[in-house]
Amino acid sequence: MTRTLRKPATVFKRRARNGWFHLRRQTPGKDDILAQPWLQPVRPYLSDDRLWALERQSVARGVAMGLFMGLLMPVAQILFAVAGAAVVRGHVPISAACTLVTNPLTVPPIYYAAYQIGEQVLPEAMDLTWLMTDATNWLGQGLNWAVTHGTPLMTGLLMLATASAIVGFAGVHLLWARR
Repeated sequence: MTRTLRKPATVFKRRARNGWFHLRRQTPGKDDILAQPWLQPVRPYLSDDRLWALERQSVARGVAMGLFMGLLMPVAQILFAVAGAAVVRGHVPISAACTLVTNPLTVPPIYYAAYQIGEQVLPEAMDLTWLMTDATNWLGQGLNWAVTHGTPLMTGLLMLATASAIVGFAGVHLLWARR
């Protein structure tokens, strides 16, 4: 009795070791995502194939929108990034992924840098001490704190978000051209 030898499955072993192949196989596709019942109201806006295709312009717009919304919006970043990507015809999954630039480890340094930038850019911080008539006026004190510290923070966040969106857009174009 002769035994037949099988070919080693090197192709499959190589693919199994490749993390990108495994990740791609595990992630849901466009049709799986759009089949979710809670996406029914926005399905017509997200069903365009250009929003899901890996093209240079689409990816660059998606990166720019994701970085912009990820840095600017403190909550619901992914929702706003996907909506913005649909408006500017950017890549929706990449836009959602780029919002993850802000996470619990990166928020404190980003917000500190944004506050410092905002303080440098604004001519002089607004002072609303005239609203505080006495020490128990908590609403006036809270408003004063929000305006004196919130204005430089939001100004710095807007500047950081705009700069990161421009750098992300240009970076995708430069790196894609090298490929």
